[in-house]
Amino acid sequence: MCGICCIVTLCSQHAIHDFFNEGILCRLRRRGPDSSQQLIKTVSDPCYERLFSGHVLHLRGLVTPQPLEDANNNIFLWNGEIFNGVHVGDLENDTEVMFHQLALCSSEADILSLFSSLRGPWSFIYYQASRHSLWFGRDYFGRRSLLWQFSNEVDSAFCLTSVSVHSESGNQWKEVPASGIFKIDLKACASTTSLSLTLFPWKYSCTEVPVEEIFINILDQVSKDLPNHVRLMMNESKLCLRAPVMPLNKTISEASCGRLDSNISNIIHTVSVETLQGFLAEECKKKLVRQFIDVLNEAVKRRVLSLFREQDQKTREVPSMSNRKAHVAVLFSGGIDSMVIAALADKHVPLEEPIDLLNVAFMIKEQAKQKGNTKKHSQEVQLDLLCPQESCKDLDAKMGAHLSCFDVPDRITGRAGLKELEAINPSRTWNFVEINVAPEELKKMRQQSIKHLIYPLDTVLDDSIGCAIWFASRGEGFITNQGRLKPYKSPAKVVLTGIGADEQLAGYSRHRVCFKKYGLEGLNKELEMELDRISSRNLGRDDRIISDHGKEARFPFLDEEVVSFLNSLPISEKANLTLPRGVGEKLILRLAAKELGLTASTVLPKRAVQFGSRIAKLENNSEKASDTCSRLKLFSVDEL
Repeated sequence: MCGICCIVTLCSQHAIHDFFNEGILCRLRRRGPDSSQQLIKTVSDPCYERLFSGHVLHLRGLVTPQPLEDANNNIFLWNGEIFNGVHVGDLENDTEVMFHQLALCSSEADILSLFSSLRGPWSFIYYQASRHSLWFGRDYFGRRSLLWQFSNEVDSAFCLTSVSVHSESGNQWKEVPASGIFKIDLKACASTTSLSLTLFPWKYSCTEVPVEEIFINILDQVSKDLPNHVRLMMNESKLCLRAPVMPLNKTISEASCGRLDSNISNIIHTVSVETLQGFLAEECKKKLVRQFIDVLNEAVKRRVLSLFREQDQKTREVPSMSNRKAHVAVLFSGGIDSMVIAALADKHVPLEEPIDLLNVAFMIKEQAKQKGNTKKHSQEVQLDLLCPQESCKDLDAKMGAHLSCFDVPDRITGRAGLKELEAINPSRTWNFVEINVAPEELKKMRQQSIKHLIYPLDTVLDDSIGCAIWFASRGEGFITNQGRLKPYKSPAKVVLTGIGADEQLAGYSRHRVCFKKYGLEGLNKELEMELDRISSRNLGRDDRIISDHGKEARFPFLDEEVVSFLNSLPISEKANLTLPRGVGEKLILRLAAKELGLTASTVLPKRAVQFGSRIAKLENNSEKASDTCSRLKLFSVDEL
């Protein structure tokens, strides 16, 4: 994970630092705490100047400071992980591998072929000196954030960065669309004092849609958010990137073995683990579920093992369990998505290494009012934990009274999920991290940090989800050790999240509404749209939020092989929305969980994080999720 930034000025009368906000630099450094450096380069004829700023979170191979520059004056900034497609050795750094591969490219087609082959999340900025070209873009799903900003003045500047700061004046930042890779000819732009972008879009290798139609549709989508003076063009050769996944199977028919047998049809009005067992009695269904488990298991394996483990370098001895720190954490509600991820991570994370389960709760509103000065009370409890004079009995009573304020739905299901995981592997140290957020701290950190990370998104839903994920991924809370609570901060640099499961497996309530109105055909269209917009609705925001703690978000359900496998199946094999909540949505995932040995969690209905953590209950109940959030304004009345 890295924070990357590039600023280009096309006119000598504008200094580079006129456009480089100190707040942006601070945010970039939080993303990449292990190495920070900048590089400024100037071309005199025609005149343009570039600033490259790189901030590295060390996760693989040797620490590789960015930006990288070679003997030919090419410059590279990389924020990504290569899990497949291009070989990266165990001791190699993928930034150096990618830069070396780019240096071997002799044409635009070569560059597109290289990025088409990658499997894993990425965003990048690459200056190709011989052609005065600046290349940049995000992966197919947009799993890594990249923002752009264009000056109102035609001949001044444009900026690219992983993260920005909220501003309500001047030019607004936008997310770079995950529509393909962009190229800017800086020499031509400086000569004509006009800015033109060339786009190389994604395209399914097996699509029957004409290239011209793809170009027109994408041009329309991307151009609407660009300033009038910025021109967007398709490349003259009509070159495209190969999409790394196969298109969605929209076949609507009875699954090959999909008819409910009489035993299942008799119990479909109830929700129990036995309901799932009835499906698994069908051999072909069980075989399909095992295939899904195999593909998802490999995705999780790649994400928990592609990670530098410091102890491996210091000693060949296996440290005692009490001395081992967690390298992997899971955003954990105890729901089906996080339970499956945790169970699969357990198969690959070294046994002597703990796994942190990050469970966030916001103080229940009624009790928050009764508490009065909640912040003071919370601080007293945390100080008491460190005070040896107080008896454990008194301390436990005080702590119990305090923590009951945080018994939100996700805390309850999280504790139940912990017991299931302990039953599957009692030898593992499972750190169930209870992360408790009082209203005062929520307001303070929203104003200080979170609103800048959510930006340029701005809805009530963005606020709720963004705040919940920020506090969860920070990992500061309490764990139970030998029956007693103690303060704990997760040291894990990798955070696994379940996003992508609901979007592909009809997990949201809106999918049931769509199914009732428009049937399977309408549901297919809705699910196709979910993945098409996941980059702009979710992933850029979540990447900015989690990375603010010097941690990296990894998304097993958005692994290219997982998406291709699920896309290959007809909707009837993935979900059955004629069945009750807790069974019908994400049916194939629930069956996989049952096969993995999970129990009660396999039939928990979907509950969104803003409701499960109770953050939504702290705010104005009359708000709609799509409303612009007043709390994210630069100077919010609510925050004063």
